[in-house]
Amino acid sequence: MRRREFITTFGSAVVATAWPLAVRGQQTAPMRRIGVLMQYAEGDPEGQIRAKALTEELEKLGWKASLNLRIDYRWAGGDRDRFRRHAAELVKLKNELVVAVSTPAVKALQRESKTIPIIFTQVSDPIGQDMVESLPKPGGAATGFTNYDRAIGGKWLELLKQVSPTMTRAAVVFNPQTAPYTELYLRSIEAAAPAHTVGVTVAQVHDAAEIERALTEFAKVPGGGLIVMTDAFTSVHRKQIIDLAARLGLPAVYPYRYYVADGGLMSYGIDQIDQIRGAALYVDRILKGERPGDLPVQAPTKFQLVVNLKTAKALGLKISEPFLMRADEVVE
Repeated sequence: MRRREFITTFGSAVVATAWPLAVRGQQTAPMRRIGVLMQYAEGDPEGQIRAKALTEELEKLGWKASLNLRIDYRWAGGDRDRFRRHAAELVKLKNELVVAVSTPAVKALQRESKTIPIIFTQVSDPIGQDMVESLPKPGGAATGFTNYDRAIGGKWLELLKQVSPTMTRAAVVFNPQTAPYTELYLRSIEAAAPAHTVGVTVAQVHDAAEIERALTEFAKVPGGGLIVMTDAFTSVHRKQIIDLAARLGLPAVYPYRYYVADGGLMSYGIDQIDQIRGAALYVDRILKGERPGDLPVQAPTKFQLVVNLKTAKALGLKISEPFLMRADEVVE
């Protein structure tokens, strides 16, 4: 055999041998597994936006679905029983950690397991709800991102009064089963109420029928406005609340931008997608060996004011130019 033929044949044999070994190496790379427990219904576009943001951020960190990471999603739709059922499923699947969106998601997971690492977002009172020992040093199996700021309740009331100067009554709408931390916000709202000459009413609702009754009854007396709490329940039932507020002529302030995108008057609150991206970074760190108890709970630093001019006009409200100039986004 001539030298050139020998080299060609030998080189081909090496490639033929090496290639299957490389493929086998890829096939045997460890597949990691995590769960995600969402407060949203699976068909809710907002839930899908957050799932996409989480996946994209994980990919930037080298975690690709079906290649080296499997993600088990569960969608609770704001229902307490579904939170519990899905939490049990995610623990049974032996996920290495779970991303939990909302307080009910975290509480359901902690009832099922004291050891599975949990990275939470959209949680208002992680210490008061016994999720962590402290914010700098969570200490246990959970850590994440809180949406609570001490002054935010008073800020909601202030903003509502500015766009509706004739308002003399404000109803705080929430479900106590899914928002057990509401007292934190109520203290801030009630402390700010005298300065704005506004009386505060607590409107606890547990289902769609109670939302209808509570808001209709409240609207019978003029001068009312709504403060809709950060709450898995009100989030899932946002369309009903937004439609009722419009029909009853009630100006309302909401905790997140997507309420305004769906027709709500205005919102003031955290950037939720930013928290999801942060959760992806914590997923990466825990999968690489860090302990959740050593990762600090992060407080919000960025808040957004969003206003819907079309809704304001329908309510007969004229929002001042200085107010609009302060807004991060104006929906027209």
